[in-house]
Amino acid sequence: MANIKSAMKRIKVIKKKTARNRMVKSQLKTAIKKFEEALTVGNFEDAKAKLKFVEKKLMQAAAKNVIHKSKASRKVSRLATKLNKAV
Repeated sequence: MANIKSAMKRIKVIKKKTARNRMVKSQLKTAIKKFEEALTVGNFEDAKAKLKFVEKKLMQAAAKNVIHKSKASRKVSRLATKLNKAV
C-alpha cells in the first residue's frame, strides 16, 4: 500500500477509471452479442439498427480511450462485413 498522499489518490482514481472501463467494455460486448443474435435469427432490419448502435458505442469508447480508435474501426468494419454477407 502507498504511503504518499498523491500515490494514494492515484490508486483511488485508477480504481474509478478501471470500473468505468470495465462497465463500458461490458456494454460493448452485450451490444455486439445482440447484433450477432439478430443476424443468426435472420432479422436484417433489426441487425442494421443494432449495427448502428454498436458503431456509436464503439466510437464513444474510442473517444474516451477505453479502446483504441483503430480497434473500434476494425470492429465496425468486420461487423458490417458480416451483415453484408448475411444479406
